Amino acid sequence: MRLSVGADERKPVVDAVLKLLKRDGHRVIFYGPTGRSSVPWPEVAACVAHDVAGGAADEGILFCWTGTGVSMAANKVPGIRAALCGDAETARGARQWNDANLLCLSLRTTTEALAQEIIEAWFTTQYRPTPEDEACLAVLRRLEYEASHPEEVPEHRCEGEGTPQETQTK
Repeated sequence: MRLSVGADERKPVVDAVLKLLKRDGHRVIFYGPTGRSSVPWPEVAACVAHDVAGGAADEGILFCWTGTGVSMAANKVPGIRAALCGDAETARGARQWNDANLLCLSLRTTTEALAQEIIEAWFTTQYRPTPEDEACLAVLRRLEYEASHPEEVPEHRCEGEGTPQETQTK
């Protein structure tokens, strides 16, 4: 599998993941620092996300200190479904129900052993959609379309019980 991997800092967990991926036979494209310097996390995320969305990579893995920055940046790219996963079960769910195609990890909290568990869960779980899952992904595709066509977005389309003005907390 062709994988695009990026990190804003070069920490031991990044090197361990790169080694694991190569050992497992993946072809890896890496974006990030080669030494102790750092690179801006939005730039790294954009490179990996565009690789995945454009087909240069089948999937991607991103790292930043919390993992949230790279996941937010990657999800700005149409076609990307980046998931910040702090454990193997979350990775399984992201793949099975959300058809996630880009794994985001925290440099602060992800140990080498935990990264291995998460990556194993990620690559051994396939998307098995229910009709509800497909409907949710259709909403994501609609939101992506609307982001680039704001003139076509209805003023208010949410349904629910009451309006925000009618909602009260106790």
